[in-house]
Amino acid sequence: MNTLVDNLRKDFADLFQQAPVIVRSPGRVNIIGEHTDYNEGFVLPAAIDKAAYMAMSLREDDEIHLRALDLNESFFLKLADLKPVEAIRWPNYILGSAAQFVKRGVKVPGFNAILTSDVPIGAGLSSSAAVECATVFALNELLHTQLDRLTMVQMAQKAEHEFAGVMCGIMDQFASMMGKKDHVIKLDCRSLEFEYIPFRLEGIKVLLLNTNVKHSLATSEYNTRRRECETAVKWVNTSVPTVKSLRDVTENMLDQYVMPKDKLIDRRSRYVVREVERLLAGCEDLKLGNLQALGRKMFATHDGLSKMYGVSCKELDWLVDRMRNNRSVIGARMMGGGFGGCTINLVKEKAIDELVASLKPAYEKQMNLPLTYYIASIENGTEIIQ
Repeated sequence: MNTLVDNLRKDFADLFQQAPVIVRSPGRVNIIGEHTDYNEGFVLPAAIDKAAYMAMSLREDDEIHLRALDLNESFFLKLADLKPVEAIRWPNYILGSAAQFVKRGVKVPGFNAILTSDVPIGAGLSSSAAVECATVFALNELLHTQLDRLTMVQMAQKAEHEFAGVMCGIMDQFASMMGKKDHVIKLDCRSLEFEYIPFRLEGIKVLLLNTNVKHSLATSEYNTRRRECETAVKWVNTSVPTVKSLRDVTENMLDQYVMPKDKLIDRRSRYVVREVERLLAGCEDLKLGNLQALGRKMFATHDGLSKMYGVSCKELDWLVDRMRNNRSVIGARMMGGGFGGCTINLVKEKAIDELVASLKPAYEKQMNLPLTYYIASIENGTEIIQ
């Protein structure tokens, strides 16, 4: 990390002749609880040691100058023209974050920013949320706005909604901003109440296997799933007015009010209802130190995502299937929005090299895609780098 930050600081000085504030904002994994966030359920994410790094300083001329080191691209905009950009995507995460300060009535001068990241893009590790949180955190520091972390989380989420066009839930930004080393976050996506639960993995590592199937949460499928869930809620609400989201729905309600109308919508919503229950039980497993029970729930989550929610793909299914009867694997599932990205696997550390060595050639032959992997540790959330 030091080399990356040192290079960032040097590049900033070379380009802008200023000393910046530097913010580290991590990607995230989600242990269990997928597609539950926008249904006001629970999620169980953690910040990881892969992060976006943002160097920033203020200007006096109402201009925004951005540079993405990893893409070797620059971008320029006058503050008066602050709106989403259509030609390229990455500036929108930064511009959308800055726009949230303007909407709050904060006087935002121009600023310089350089971005670099070791969060893999398109791997389901929430690289965009990391950039949004880094931007909000850096501007909060430079503008002395003294915003609390929860407010900054909500601003980062709105940046994604309004400038990237993805109606994401709040989990990704929350995990990036609020992460705590060696803990997962049990987050109630309705109330935003949260609890840190110890996640110390003695002799076990989080292994992320990247299918290298590229996906985007802005695909029509993601928004289609949201509409399907909302339809189920509307049908139940007609008879049970207290139901506001799938968080409130039981399988018995689905049997009565959804399944008779549409079996596909029933299947989608039933996955979410079961997943909320699985997560709550998984938290109790962790408190009891029963990783094996948690691991079984991870496999069950994958089956639900694949067969009921319909957001997996053959590459993700292939990787999870290879983990099922391996004694070195505690649990495995696809992670993130779906249709590609990574599987998350809890694996005995001593077995990782051998496991990857056997999987890699088999996957690459079968899928005609490279198999890459990351070993993640659980780290703190967004912070200033001195």
